[in-house]
Amino acid sequence: MKNIKWVFVLYSLAALLSMFAIGISVGLRSIPGILLSILALILVMGFGFKTKKKMRDQGTL
Repeated sequence: MKNIKWVFVLYSLAALLSMFAIGISVGLRSIPGILLSILALILVMGFGFKTKKKMRDQGTL
């Protein structure tokens, strides 16, 4: 097994928590909560893809 890139584990957990928050907000019928959770998910996934591209360009991935 190769080395684990812990930064990607953290990004994936943050994205997972954002998805959970979307579900909880839908259950609570909270429009601001839904919108904030979707925004958080987009930001976390965007940072994850940006980090992956940077690491791939540097050759560390």
